[in-house]
Amino acid sequence: MKFSPAKENILKKIRQALSTSVPVPFPQSEGNNSVFQQSEEELEVKFAEEFSKLQGKFVYCANEKEAVQNLIALAEAKQWKEIYCRETLLKETISKNGFTNFSVQDLAAADAGITTCELLIARTGSIVLSSAQESGRTVSVYAPVHVCFAYSDQLVYDIKDGLQQLKEKYAGQIPSLITFATGPSRTADIEKTLVVGVHGPREVFCFLIDK
Repeated sequence: MKFSPAKENILKKIRQALSTSVPVPFPQSEGNNSVFQQSEEELEVKFAEEFSKLQGKFVYCANEKEAVQNLIALAEAKQWKEIYCRETLLKETISKNGFTNFSVQDLAAADAGITTCELLIARTGSIVLSSAQESGRTVSVYAPVHVCFAYSDQLVYDIKDGLQQLKEKYAGQIPSLITFATGPSRTADIEKTLVVGVHGPREVFCFLIDK
């Protein structure tokens, strides 16, 4: 194939560059070490700080009973009439501790949706969810308010730590969807004005249960 003189000149330069080894200017930057060094703060504190910066509402709970008591108080304060939860074990945990107000079967009519999560990322204040959870793909994003029940042993420092845990947990059968939910849905696409709750929940609560 014959190329024009200009294109041939470009290809010649590329071949020369490929044939000549160029030293890495910053050899210390290569390797498997994370760019972000782990904070000396406890993971619970770090997550709470970052999650709150993103307008998330963080609630620390000593046990499941305390978490449900906080949920009851929150539902009363917000006057939630319809609450959606499709995770069997989570519903059992919440119900046995005194909350049974799961009166809605249609997610579209819910005031709030309650889920568990896969992990929590302390450095970014993110909740990690996947399609492998019983709640599926929609509960955490379709309801106007997302309430997540999580446990302290689900905390990891960075995203790479979380991905590694998911690889080990699912042993090569990674879920088709992994979501890093970092605070309420927000966008500034329209006239650079920040709007909350456009593509997902306008409020996100994380009830972190000590374990």
